[in-house]
Amino acid sequence: MDTVSFTKSIKDKALGLGFDLVGVSPVDSFPENQYYKEWLRNGFSGEMKYLDRSPEKREHLQHVLPNAKSVISCALNYNTDCSYSVDEKDKSKGWISRYAWGDDYHEIIEDKLQILMNHLKEEAPEEVSSKLYVDTGPVLERVYGKYAGLGWVGKNTCLINQEIGSWIFIGEIITSLELDYDNPVPDRCGTCTRCIDACPTDAIIEPYVLDSRLCISYLTIELKDRIPLELREGIHNNIYGCDICQDVCPWNTRAQITDEPEFKPRDDLYNPDLSYLSGLSVEDFRYVFKGSPIKRTKRRGLLRNVMIAMGNSGDKDFIPHIKECLNDEEPLVRAHAAWALWKIDGSGSKEILLRRNSVETDDKVNEEIDLLLNTD
Repeated sequence: MDTVSFTKSIKDKALGLGFDLVGVSPVDSFPENQYYKEWLRNGFSGEMKYLDRSPEKREHLQHVLPNAKSVISCALNYNTDCSYSVDEKDKSKGWISRYAWGDDYHEIIEDKLQILMNHLKEEAPEEVSSKLYVDTGPVLERVYGKYAGLGWVGKNTCLINQEIGSWIFIGEIITSLELDYDNPVPDRCGTCTRCIDACPTDAIIEPYVLDSRLCISYLTIELKDRIPLELREGIHNNIYGCDICQDVCPWNTRAQITDEPEFKPRDDLYNPDLSYLSGLSVEDFRYVFKGSPIKRTKRRGLLRNVMIAMGNSGDKDFIPHIKECLNDEEPLVRAHAAWALWKIDGSGSKEILLRRNSVETDDKVNEEIDLLLNTD
C-alpha cells in the first residue's frame, strides 16, 4: 500500500472510531514554537510550572520519540444541545465549563487513540514506533492541529474548525511513519474581536495572546491559592472554567452537536445550584465528581469558586450557607467565604468577621479578613 492510500486508511479508521476530524502533519519546529517560548518568558503561564518543563521536547518531538516523522491529530466534538453561559442569567446557579459536564475526556479519547495506534502497528508496511497523548505530554496540540488542517488558532487561542466550530478535544499520535501530510487552513477570524471584547477579566491582552493569569479558566482550575481580590468580580458565577470567549464566537453559532453520550451533562453539573455545592462534604465531592474532570480542583478549589459566585450574586439568601463555610475545615474556603459575606452584606458582616478573626488559626485567612475590614 502506498503512502497516500495508507494515510487514507488511517483517517478512515479514525473517523470510524468516532473522531470528527483527523489530519496529519510532519514533525517540525514551526514558528509557533518561538511564540510559545516568548509567552513563557512573559510569565503568561502563571503557576502552571509544568509548561516550563521539557521545552526541547515541545520544540523537537524527536526528544519524545527519537525517530518521529509524523503527527496524527484527531479531534472530537463535545458540544451539546444546551444553552451557552452568556444566555443563562440565574445568579443562584453556577456555571461549569461545557467540556466538564460529562465524563473525563482524557480517558475517552485515549481509548480511541489506542485502538488507532494498534491499527497503525498492524497495518503499517514497516516496523513502527508510536506514542499517544491527550493533553498530557510535551506537545503543542493546537499547533499540530493547525498544520494537520483541523482548523486555525483563533484570536481567543482556541482551535477553530470552519465546519464544526471550536468545541473540540484534541489528541495525537506521534509516529515513526512518514505519511501523506495535510495543509494548514487559512485564519478566518478576520476583523472580528468578539472574544476579546467579551472577556470579563481582559485575559486576551491582544489578538492571539492569552495571559493565563487573568483567565477565568486558569483562576478557577489551575490556580491553587487565593484568587486575587481585583479579579473576583469578573469571575461572575463561573465555578469551573469559562466558556465566554467560545460562546460569543460566530463560528460556534452553528456548531455541530455531539453524538457522544459520555459528553452529555450529568444532572448535577449543568448550571448547578450553588447552595447544594457549598454543602458538599469530602465524601460527597468524591462521589459526585467521580470520573469527572472537575475532580482536578479538589473540593477546596471548587468551594472556593462557589464562594466567589455566591458573593458576586448579591443574593442575601446565600448568607447562611456562606456562614457555614466560614467554619470549613479548609482555610482556602474560609478565606473566600469571608469575602463573599463582605461582598453581600458589607459593613453588616463586620462583627461576624471580627469574631472569626479572633479564633482563626490560619495566617492567610486572617490576612484576607484584615484586608476586608480595612476596605473603605
